[in-house]
Amino acid sequence: MSDYAIANLKDVDDSAGHRAPDIEARFGRKHLDSRELGVSYFRYGPGYRSPMGHHHKVQEEAYVVVGGSGRMRLDEEIVELRQWDAVRVAPEVVRGFEGGPEGLEIIAVGGEKPEGGDGVAVEDWWT
Repeated sequence: MSDYAIANLKDVDDSAGHRAPDIEARFGRKHLDSRELGVSYFRYGPGYRSPMGHHHKVQEEAYVVVGGSGRMRLDEEIVELRQWDAVRVAPEVVRGFEGGPEGLEIIAVGGEKPEGGDGVAVEDWWT
């Protein structure tokens, strides 16, 4: 492992792919060869609300809005997001996103990933 790595998140494969055309998900952790940080890019289309939320067992995350606007559901609270807002979320909080009129682009940063991961999906959470 080198002392640094560079990866363009838009060059990383879109994990959502053609299954969900209104969302783009690009996970950079392995492309940065990082032991302790996960950095990902997400794009939600205009008005698209992810019906699935998620939380973590131990990872704290932070999200930075880099484009557009939208909303974020944090447990039972819904907050408005605009460009350059940064949101820190404790592991146990269920979260999900909705794109505003021009869509929502965010960078997510997470801590060290436990072996096997620690994300817990919550289906039909924000419908």
